[in-house]
Amino acid sequence: MPVITCIDDLKAIYRRRVPRMFYDYAESGSYTEGTFRENCTDFQRIKLRQRVAVDMTGRTTESTMIGQKVAMPVALAPVGMTGMQCADGEIKAARAAKAFGVPFTLSTMSICSIEDVAEAVQAPFWFQLYVMRDQEFLEAIIERARRANCSALVLTLDLQILGQRHKDLKNGLSAPPRLTLPVLLDLATKWRWGIEMLRTKRRFFGNIVGHAKGVGDPSSLIAWTAEQFDPQLDWGKIARIRDLWGGKLILKGINDPEDARMAADFGADAIIVSNHGGRQLDGAVSSIRMLPEIVKAVGDRVEIHLDSGIRSGQDVLKALAMGAHATHIGRAFIYGLGAMGEAGVTRALEVIQKELDITMALCGERDVKALGRHNLLIPPDFLQAWA
Repeated sequence: MPVITCIDDLKAIYRRRVPRMFYDYAESGSYTEGTFRENCTDFQRIKLRQRVAVDMTGRTTESTMIGQKVAMPVALAPVGMTGMQCADGEIKAARAAKAFGVPFTLSTMSICSIEDVAEAVQAPFWFQLYVMRDQEFLEAIIERARRANCSALVLTLDLQILGQRHKDLKNGLSAPPRLTLPVLLDLATKWRWGIEMLRTKRRFFGNIVGHAKGVGDPSSLIAWTAEQFDPQLDWGKIARIRDLWGGKLILKGINDPEDARMAADFGADAIIVSNHGGRQLDGAVSSIRMLPEIVKAVGDRVEIHLDSGIRSGQDVLKALAMGAHATHIGRAFIYGLGAMGEAGVTRALEVIQKELDITMALCGERDVKALGRHNLLIPPDFLQAWA
């Protein structure tokens, strides 16, 4: 067992073990990847305020997310094709999240289906929805999530049109991968991944193949997906989805104060301040940099979560101290999954919780819920209003 001290240790193993096209799929952004990079580097600009001579015993990272008790305010974000990073990846990640005590969010574009995860995990999880043009499919997948006892619907708002990711096009990204000569040469060095993938029956988009009309194989799936993301998604359609669902609703992809106010007026249970990990609008401001304006705009009218750029427990602490109620991680748990399967996801969560706990103590706090702006040192230009 390698010694894992940080998320970057998992990333290094992940890069060696997972085929290049799936590594690139996770570890990239759209166009110039400027927003993808700034999501992380902007966290580094925020400094921590060290405090001493404070009783540091009895610390806790426990909190709640939309009324659900959590071991720490961190959820596993929805990541498409997680089951291509590791065989049965969604099931393994969901099991790790359940055991650790944090929420897991299943993507619409998952390899393991809603039913696969529900049967394997035997516990509620969150389901992330992409809005498709096919109304029959949309209504059916919402009903499938309800039957699976999903405890929240995470509605993604920032993927009505797909941002171009150069690496995916150059790699010929597909699930399962098409066996071209470059792919075969790469797979020859990823034998562990290949053996595990041969042992599972789950190699296609399980929520779509066999469920969407006319989609019975990978080739028909590609054509269906290319025309299905709904560019007409607006607040009226969001309201209809809310009514169809009838349960807790989280709106993901809010990265502007005006949209945050509209989401609060709408009555969402939570919003996720997010730019899709830098994978959609390249040139957008990082999530952590937009967070203060969004907090100022909506206050406590809606629960505010944040994703994009979190790679450590210190990043989690900074987001919470800047006003987020909770956070979501995507790439950080994917690194663990690709590196070591379910145990790797658990290790990623352990690393983040330990970093959060120790950093919190050294900032003079014993309860994660007590974190605030007083724990940070922020450059003046970081909080400037954007014209």
